[in-house]
Amino acid sequence: MPRPSFCPACGAPIRWTITEARKRLAVDAAPHPEGNSAVSRDGRGTWLSRRPTEDLPLAPYEKLHMPHVATCKARQEEGPLTRCLGVIRLDDRRQGRGAAG
Repeated sequence: MPRPSFCPACGAPIRWTITEARKRLAVDAAPHPEGNSAVSRDGRGTWLSRRPTEDLPLAPYEKLHMPHVATCKARQEEGPLTRCLGVIRLDDRRQGRGAAG
């Protein structure tokens, strides 16, 4: 069984999933009735996520989870989305530099 993961920004428990596009997505560990990610496990124990649609609604073996980026406390307090995602804002890095010539 995989070890629990925690958000590096706010410390909340998260679950890493693989989307249909084969990208990693952090969702809150607990199911949420207003979530928009259908989460399930495959036969190897990998957590999968997808966006339910009218053509392919939520299956009985899937639970709705909220993407963690939507609920991250650090993001809500500090504002920029980039901290939770681990992205560097270049504008913040360029402030100390002189004008390029």
